[in-house]
Amino acid sequence: MPNETAPRVVIRTTAGDLTLELWPDVAPRTVENFTKLAKEGFYSGTAFHRIIKGFMIQGGCPHTKAGAKGMPGTGGPGYQIKAEFNDRPHVRGVISMARSANPDSAGCQFFICHGDARFLDRQYTAFGKLVGGDEVLEKIASIPCSGPERSSPSERVEIKSVEVLPAGK
Repeated sequence: MPNETAPRVVIRTTAGDLTLELWPDVAPRTVENFTKLAKEGFYSGTAFHRIIKGFMIQGGCPHTKAGAKGMPGTGGPGYQIKAEFNDRPHVRGVISMARSANPDSAGCQFFICHGDARFLDRQYTAFGKLVGGDEVLEKIASIPCSGPERSSPSERVEIKSVEVLPAGK
């Protein structure tokens, strides 16, 4: 059941909109960081660079912007945030912070679970869930992929913007 008072964001993509309810009660610093970057326009022009159908779609890397240098999936905002592992399960529609092997290495990259990924529970910071746009999640997750992990999408799905909605919207 959606929480009508929880903060929300709309990730506007070239494939459609994803509306997410955020969980500041279990990941306050993560929600604060994500919404700060969204308001600054950090995510505008980035793309979903890693897609694994049945698992997740990953985005938010500044190296995916047009003309950016660096390998997609390796960029950050110039700082890292401390993990806020919690008891929210990684199930379809949950948004969580991507990171390296270091638990406290998240910064800007995130993923949205396309399927259950309970093996990530208490190891990655879950900080919200999809409350609108499941068909867009499905559309993005269904893009054919190639590469060693079969996770490099054959078509670009760009994040046009991440809009932080006023409370109660």
